[in-house]
This record gives sequence, structure tokens and C-alpha cells, in this order.
Amino acid sequence: MCSTPETRRPSHDSVLKMTTTWGARLALLALVALLAAALSFAGGKKHKLSKDLDGLKGSNSGPTVDVIIQFNHAPTDGHHQKVQRKGGLLKLKMDLIKGALYSVPVGSLDALADDADVAYISPNRPLSGTSMSTLDYAAESVNAPVAWQQGLDGKGVGVAVIDSGVTAVGDLYWWIPANQTYGSRVVYSQNFVPDAADASDQYGHGTHVAGIIAGAGWFSTGSTFNHTFKGMAPNANIINLRVLDQNGVGTDSSVIAAIQTAISLKSTYNIRVINLSLGRQVYESYTLDPLCQAVEAAWNSGIVVLAAAGNQGRNNSVGTEGYGTISAPGNDPYVITVGAMKTANTVTRVDDTIASYSSKGPTAFDHVAKPDIVAPGNQVVSTLAPNAPLLSTPTDVYLSEYSTSTTTTNRKDKKNSTTSLTANAISTSYLRLSGTSMATPAVSGAAALLVQQNPNLTPDQIKARLMKTASKNFPAASTATDPNTGITYIDYYDIFTVGAGYLDIAAALSNNDLADASTASPTAVFDPTTQSVSLVTGTSVVWGNSVVWGNSVVWGTNVFVNGTSVVWGNSVCWGSITSDGFSVVWGTGVPWGSATNQTTSTAQSIMLEGEK
Repeated sequence: MCSTPETRRPSHDSVLKMTTTWGARLALLALVALLAAALSFAGGKKHKLSKDLDGLKGSNSGPTVDVIIQFNHAPTDGHHQKVQRKGGLLKLKMDLIKGALYSVPVGSLDALADDADVAYISPNRPLSGTSMSTLDYAAESVNAPVAWQQGLDGKGVGVAVIDSGVTAVGDLYWWIPANQTYGSRVVYSQNFVPDAADASDQYGHGTHVAGIIAGAGWFSTGSTFNHTFKGMAPNANIINLRVLDQNGVGTDSSVIAAIQTAISLKSTYNIRVINLSLGRQVYESYTLDPLCQAVEAAWNSGIVVLAAAGNQGRNNSVGTEGYGTISAPGNDPYVITVGAMKTANTVTRVDDTIASYSSKGPTAFDHVAKPDIVAPGNQVVSTLAPNAPLLSTPTDVYLSEYSTSTTTTNRKDKKNSTTSLTANAISTSYLRLSGTSMATPAVSGAAALLVQQNPNLTPDQIKARLMKTASKNFPAASTATDPNTGITYIDYYDIFTVGAGYLDIAAALSNNDLADASTASPTAVFDPTTQSVSLVTGTSVVWGNSVVWGNSVVWGTNVFVNGTSVVWGNSVCWGSITSDGFSVVWGTGVPWGSATNQTTSTAQSIMLEGEK
């Protein structure tokens, strides 16, 4: 159902190095990998059941399970009736992915997989927002003010925020002081959360994300403020598609339905960007995952899709030092997957470093090189949704951080404060969050600016331009120490940590190069005999095709840390030095989450305090 945004005036208060001489050894390794994959899928119907569903059959999980069935062709009433005859109940049609959501008896899974029309069956998996707890200098760090000075602010561009909902707070209004006219830029709202009354933000995550994209900073602008919290495209329109509940949790089916709605509304609201600051564990190849198939459909419809990398960069549960932890749908090679940087609370970029919790590639199963780009995502200040459960001490923003005058606020009742002068007043308009959820909308805002500058740009051209112009200036390594555990984490600035580099909006806007092919992210290939890694792209992919889009131009010259660092030489990360290569780890499953009960693995956790 739709909700009407609140209307009120905002208060003024190919191959890296293009290695073409791999020879017979690489061909043999590839053949071994393909044979291994084929053997794992042998056994008829088993390849049609996701691994977590196959394991569910022998558990005490209950008589029925919600599943997404993808068919070889768009399902008809006849397909639905066949499922119903096996005890299934149709819950939601998903024409976008040639599938549907059903509730089916666990005992009927094998019979359903036997159907020749069925392509793949997976559970309706849970997912959630990928944030942790300053937009203080986020915009400045990526040179967004340069765009504003050129008159580029996202006006007329629609950005679909698929999240916990967006509440139309004052910073998301347009306002013309000269004639005192105003109105909400949350131009459309729809709820996809079962049993929820409307599309308002009952969690606080989606409103924060929307502010990073399009917050106008009205509540921190004026003579009494010394800093203004503006989003990257402060005049863009927001299309609010709520898929996460009051706890920040949702399901695949809700997100897929929201993506399908965004595609259908593309022309009505000029939706050119979809922001997905959410994710879940990867369970299979992106070619099978229904969530990935949905984002590819949006991409192919002409909408740029941005996805959070995830917050598992510290995960060393299987000895990978956080590598291989990119979440879905950020594992899809078409979308722009975003990792998180720390601004060090300064305008300059020279002291910025990667957040140690930012998930790293390559992706599980497919070995896709991710993330694609990084952007500010640590301790970002953005818009606060009234009554949001995310309100808590670590997320507080104090008025003294951006105002020359302050007001007293009772921490337990932020919305009903009384005015007076005090040094410890808490902002009623902003909160602080951290994570790749916060970095993703920074790049979504940048994409909106590029669309405004040149509406004819395709998603592939926008992705290519953002990646090519991203800054490649990083330290060789950086460290972060957890004050609670005392553990120190070391990050190397390789392709699987920072992708093509650090978002630079000014550089992207000044670039005129047009990619003329797909910009699907390349696949990483490891040669255990030489302990080297290379990138492989398809023949119809732009990377490596010319000097303009050569791999060394887009990713830099030291993306593999010269190919000999501890990361690439470590047999723990890449598997034993055998013909299996790194498929020992990356090809056999997921290096994070629960190995025994993947159907109950939790999605990315909310990070409130971030890193110093």
C-alpha cells in the first residue's frame, strides 16, 4: 500500500596485464574447475535446489517453507496450478525473474525440482541493512561541492531507496525562500513489508540513507550553524520503497517486488538509480540467485543499481582475513558494489583510510572482483527519522558539532525538547551511523549527478566513468584497533579491498569517456604454481579493450599488491597449492556465516559506533 509523505515546511532552525600466454596449464585448471562444478551439480534434481534448501529437508524446520521458484520461462497459471497440486500456495508473482514466491511442504521439494519447467528453487532468505554508527566531511572528501558550484544537484532525477522506509523529514523537502513555496521530494512511497501499515521509516536506516543521497541540509543551514549536512545530490527526488521492518529485517521476495515496482515506475518518476543499502550472505552463484537476477533486470532496464559490499571485513572465521565476504546482491558483476572509507573527520583525502569492517572480495562461488569502488561510510551524520529505534547513545549527534547555539534535549525523548543553552544538547534532526550502507548512497548521489549532467548515459557508462576516475592514491596498508577487544586489523589496498579506488565526483563529472560495452566486473583467476592472480573479462566487456579502459587505467598498477604479498602468497586464503587453486575456499561455499544451518544465518548487523 502507498503512504502519503508528510507535508510541512522545513524549519529554518579481459585480464589484468592482459596475460594472454597462460598456456595449457591455465586451460587445464579451468577445465578442472568446470568439471568439479559439474560434478557438484550432478544428480539430476539436486542442482535445482539451493544448498540451504537441500539441507533443510532433513531438519526439524516445520511442515512448510517459503521458497522462490524460478522457471525456465515466465510462469503461467498452469505452472502455479502444478505447484498447488503438490501442496504449494502462491504468495507473490515475480515476473521480473520468471518466478514466484510460494509456501510449499518441505516434503514436496524433491518433486518440485523434478519438474522440467523449474530452473532453480531457493528459500525466501532474510536480509537487513548493512549499516554500523560524519557526513561532516563525506561530501567534501569526494568533491561533491564542485558539482554544486556547477549547478548540479540532482534536480529531476529519481533515486529509488529500497530500505526500511523513508520519512519525509525537513531536509528532504524542496524550499524556495523567495516565494515561500515548499514540498516533499519523497515523491512516491509504497510498502512491501507484510503486516506493516505504511511505508514510513520505523527503523531509522532508510531515512538516514536518503539523507546521504539527497538531504538539503535545511536543519543545519543558517547564521547559527557552523556546518551544513548536505547529501551528494541535495535536490534529487526520492522514491521510497519500504522492504525492511522495524528491526531492519526483510526478505528476498520483498526486495524483488520493490525492484520490479521501481522498473515499472521508471518513466513516471525518472528513476535512474536504485540504492540497496542492504544484503545477506551469498549461497550460490549470482547466475542462480533470484535477488541477483532482479538487480540485473533493473540494470538492463536502464537503471544504475548500487549495492553495499557488507560489513564482514573483519571476519576471519575460516582464515581468509575478511576476504571473500561480499554480500548479495553486491556479488553480482553488473551492479556497482561499494565499500566504506573513513574520512578521519577532515576535508582532505590524504588521511582517509579503509574501514576494517568493509567486506572484501572476491565473491564466493564466482570469484568476481569486488567491491567496485569505495566512498565515505564511517560515522556519517545524516537525517534522523522520528521515533526510529536506531536512536541510542552511540548514534547521538550533538548540536555543538554543527551549531553555535544549542538546545536541551532529554535523551529519552528527542522529539519533545525544550529550548535553552547547554553544551550537551542532542540534535533532533540528525544521527550518526557507519557501514557500507552509508557509503553506498554516497555513490548513488554521485550517479544522480552524472545523470543530471548527461541524461543519455547508460548504467554501464556511469559505472565505467565512476571507476576510471576514482582516486588510486592509497597507502600500502593501514591498521585499525578495536578498543573493546584490543585486536588490530591490517588492511592492504588491493583490488579486493578498494576496488577501482575512492569516489571522486569532480573527476567523474569532468570525464567525457563513453564505454561502448558491458562493464560487468571481471573474474579473478589464481595460478597456484606461480602464486599470481589475474583478471579475466569476457569478449563483450569493455575492460582491457583499449588504452581508454585498460585494466591498469581503471584499477591502477598495484591492485594485487604486486601479486606477491602475504595475501596472495598465503595458502590459507587461496587454498592449498594444488590443481584446485583457490577453489578450495572460494569455490566450495561461503567463508562466513553458519555452515550448519545457512537458512537461519543473520544478515549484516547494524554497526553503531564505527571506527575511530
